[in-house]
Amino acid sequence: MAENVATTLGNSYPTEYSTVEYDLNYEDELCNKTTVVQFGAIVTPVFFTVVIVLSCMGNALVLGVLVKYENLRSLTNAFLFNLAVSDLVFTVGLPFWAHYHILGRWTFGDAACKAVNFIFFVGFYSSTIFLTTMTVHRYMAVVHPLSLVLNRKPYHCFVISVIIWMMSFGAAAPHVIFTVETNDNGSSPKLHCSYDNVQWRLVGIYQQNIFFLTAFITITFCYSQILIRLLRPTSHTRRKTVRLILCIVVVFFLGWAPYNMAIFLDSLISWEVAPLNECDTSTTVDYVLTISRLVAFSHCCLNPVFYVFMGIKFRTHLKKMLWNICKRMDEPQNRHSQLIYSNGEEISMY
Repeated sequence: MAENVATTLGNSYPTEYSTVEYDLNYEDELCNKTTVVQFGAIVTPVFFTVVIVLSCMGNALVLGVLVKYENLRSLTNAFLFNLAVSDLVFTVGLPFWAHYHILGRWTFGDAACKAVNFIFFVGFYSSTIFLTTMTVHRYMAVVHPLSLVLNRKPYHCFVISVIIWMMSFGAAAPHVIFTVETNDNGSSPKLHCSYDNVQWRLVGIYQQNIFFLTAFITITFCYSQILIRLLRPTSHTRRKTVRLILCIVVVFFLGWAPYNMAIFLDSLISWEVAPLNECDTSTTVDYVLTISRLVAFSHCCLNPVFYVFMGIKFRTHLKKMLWNICKRMDEPQNRHSQLIYSNGEEISMY
């Protein structure tokens, strides 16, 4: 399996998250990265299987609780709802990349290549923007409560959400336009889903870095101001709500910061920046990128964990919903028991 993908490491994963496309048959063949490909081919499918299951189950429960028990006219609840949707959209792309890694080639066609990249990056960008918007909203509620008038207009929730999704679609568009189904060096039968040239691949990497840095600066400023306000003895803000959103944001950055640094270093290899273009160094970058990518992509299943363990009201609603589900599942069994036993005597069903 790994031998089938040893010729290019960069094409063994999503084009935007791929490493530099190395030709392992160049010159004296001193830089063989088969072990890196083998590592990714074994670890990635197993890891993503767990992430996909947890993300689908967790975010589905979050959506269920929000729809059934919470007021979606609240901006906070609306943002949490859209964040769960973003995580599910992001998760949709993971099975395709796991399959890509197992086989070492893209087997779904050019249209699917573009579609999967679009869905994948819509989830990524919308998650980033919604997290940033949630933090700004919380900053306004805590630091400038008198200026927060959006909650008085329920339709603002819908308008803001639509604008964020449109921004995400626009940010994901370049990843669709410039990704195609390709062959290795035009001769290998192995197909890949990648950019048609390295320049646009670099544009995709730097666009992700810019989004991440913008979100990081914005959220760092907002939470530093919130922390200052919370230290005041006269503060009466809902600290548990702030703590919930803060934990979501911290997990986001702990997951995505190493990854963004890794893809930035990877982009420098394309520019042949020493010593990153040396074989040993570039191999190390490949391992770091593979591991940080797994951690970053797992963020879609972590947010529900914080909803459950940090939000008391959410935990109460979740228990109630699960209890109702279990009760409904027991009803057919109870009805069956009533048919079997009546007045202590067994009744034949035949």
